[in-house]
Amino acid sequence: MLERLKSLLTSAPTPEASRPPDVRLAACVLLVELAQADGEFSAEERHVIGNALKRHFGLDEAGVAALVAEAEAAVRRSVDHFTFTRQVLQGFDLGQRMVLAEVMWSVILADGTLADHEAYLVRKLANLLELEPAYLSEARKNASAG
Repeated sequence: MLERLKSLLTSAPTPEASRPPDVRLAACVLLVELAQADGEFSAEERHVIGNALKRHFGLDEAGVAALVAEAEAAVRRSVDHFTFTRQVLQGFDLGQRMVLAEVMWSVILADGTLADHEAYLVRKLANLLELEPAYLSEARKNASAG
């Protein structure tokens, strides 16, 4: 038992393993919130979110389904975005927040329409994530190209 404890303390964690799970949920909540902003959570939006969770968090299908379900429940319970954006600010560096902004744009562009509320919400979230408007513009351009 002592050897096992020693190996846990001396092994170098992977960057993903060292990231608190709350930040993954917080990021997913923001994506789900954007997907639902137009009143519909389309299959295309679910697909974009699922692929992003697999790619960036290393989740399998079951992990994606569980995280999205938890995020949907959190969206229903939440009264504001501050808690989730604060967790992302604390858990993600600027580069990771810029990637998140690109995924956010990918989600709201996935169904082929951009509702006014979606555009407003992505700008609001980017502001709360302390992303400059130029970063958000670049993220939209990258999401549109991809």
